[in-house]
Amino acid sequence: MTLPCVYRPSQDFVQQTVIWTLDRDQNPATIFRRDSSGNHILLSKYRGRVSMPNSMPGDVSLEIETLEVTDSGQYTCKVIWRAQDKSLLTRERTTTVNVVKVAVTKPIIRPGPLGFTVPKGARASLTCSANGSPPIIYRWFKEEPGGNVHVSTHAVLMFDSLQTSDTGRYYCEAENRASSQVIRQSDSVQLTVRGYQGTSLPLYLIILIVVLSVAVVFVVIAVILCRRKTKKDNLNEVTEYHSKNVTRGETCSGVNDKCTYEEAKSRGENNYTSQPVKENEYETIGTVKNNDYATLVKATESEYELGDVP
Repeated sequence: MTLPCVYRPSQDFVQQTVIWTLDRDQNPATIFRRDSSGNHILLSKYRGRVSMPNSMPGDVSLEIETLEVTDSGQYTCKVIWRAQDKSLLTRERTTTVNVVKVAVTKPIIRPGPLGFTVPKGARASLTCSANGSPPIIYRWFKEEPGGNVHVSTHAVLMFDSLQTSDTGRYYCEAENRASSQVIRQSDSVQLTVRGYQGTSLPLYLIILIVVLSVAVVFVVIAVILCRRKTKKDNLNEVTEYHSKNVTRGETCSGVNDKCTYEEAKSRGENNYTSQPVKENEYETIGTVKNNDYATLVKATESEYELGDVP
């Protein structure tokens, strides 16, 4: 809330002091003071809740955060200027504030980024949110068979590292004081902690990965089969080519080398070679053998002749 207090600056006057006071039950008290030494909050209950922005010259409005019932009363803005003749000029403005307490509404539970179903070991949160006059007190409970268990007194229920034992139903309560104490309870929500799973992927990505994997497997199999068929065809071609060359008497040193042709040798041919001899050697041998044979015949005939003599 902003309590307005604005004036038009003049060169003839210099701002010296700004004072904000609260008059409640005929008991005025200074809340805020600004002078040459700076800003000063004099009441402890307003520390951290009141401020004076320096938005523009002449604007000395007071801002109050988190209004409470006890903030009701008459607020007076007092500004003191010093004139050129060293005289002081004071002006005041009073604003009445009546703070009405609004009872707290039924709270709503909002999950964190991971939702109500989260993996084990993850960091998660549940937030209890309600409208109404502050301060609002929050309490968290977990439903158990033996009775509800109080687990937190903060608006946000934090889980640093979820465990499976954290699975269950949770609800929160919101409380504030209006004309009387008011407590509202939220609907319970189911928090589920599933077993640890790595970084989860969307379903369409999983399907795409499976399809691509199957396609890669088929391509690899096709390449292997084509290579095997090519090798077999080359082997058959080489065998057939070699057989034809052998039949024609060709010899080859490789598949792509040129072949040389050799005439098949006749089976009747031999590798004998004739050696020259003297002609009279055959005649001498023949003559010697014939003379020996004639001498032997004659001797035999002589023996037979001698045997026939009485």
